[in-house]
Amino acid sequence: MNDDPVDRLIDSWWQELPEVLYPSSELAKRIMVLAGQLNESTRQVLRELGLTTAEFDVIVSLRRGGSPYRQKPSELSRNLLLSSGGTSNVTNQLVRRGLVVREPDPVDGRGTQIQLTPEGIRLAEQAVKASSAAHHELWAGLPEGTVEQAAKALRPLFKTKA
Repeated sequence: MNDDPVDRLIDSWWQELPEVLYPSSELAKRIMVLAGQLNESTRQVLRELGLTTAEFDVIVSLRRGGSPYRQKPSELSRNLLLSSGGTSNVTNQLVRRGLVVREPDPVDGRGTQIQLTPEGIRLAEQAVKASSAAHHELWAGLPEGTVEQAAKALRPLFKTKA
């Protein structure tokens, strides 16, 4: 019996409707399966830390930006592909939890910036470390160099087309 779910899926389509398969079909399915596994491992870590995916995205974006760990709400929305309303809702949750504060924008006194608190910095770093470790664990036991080869093979898919 074939233990590879993507092979089984592709084999089924070859038998039932082969015209739906393209040279990219197997790659697309493998990427989708891996994305699902990565998302589930991330969600598990976030549940353990009491974070939603949206909260994680916001605090990690702020932390990734470097000191002083703050951004304008419009920058956060743009970076995270969230609506301004969505960003505001998540920010409100994080403010209530003491993970971020709203501060006056030092450049534009009419605006605000969202800044991580020390607790927000600590939780962002803990969440990133736990998430990265969970992702790494998914591929534990693969032959040496396999992950690096896969990443290298996928790199051209992310180049901007002129």
